[in-house]
Amino acid sequence: MSLNNTFVHHVHFWLKDKADQTKLIEGLNLLKPISHIRDIHVGVPADTNREVIDRSYDASLLILFDDKSAQDAYQDDPTHLIFVENYAKPLCARIVVQDSVDA
Repeated sequence: MSLNNTFVHHVHFWLKDKADQTKLIEGLNLLKPISHIRDIHVGVPADTNREVIDRSYDASLLILFDDKSAQDAYQDDPTHLIFVENYAKPLCARIVVQDSVDA
């Protein structure tokens, strides 16, 4: 299956304290009902150990949107803003966001 006409939003989170992983995942799961999201995956590093794989992050979020305007609306959604303020900012030491569109 090929993903076409898709805006991909992939975020990796590094915690200040590894003990907060459950709390961060709880917060990530709050995002699931946001209407602008086409598909969403909340994950943790897989047990794969090849030299090219970065498993240093503590959680990941992959969201598929129909287009950039849906992603923009997600950024301003009150649930997303609550996640940022109550989970991401206080719990995370580092956050890396990678957005991509069809080539």
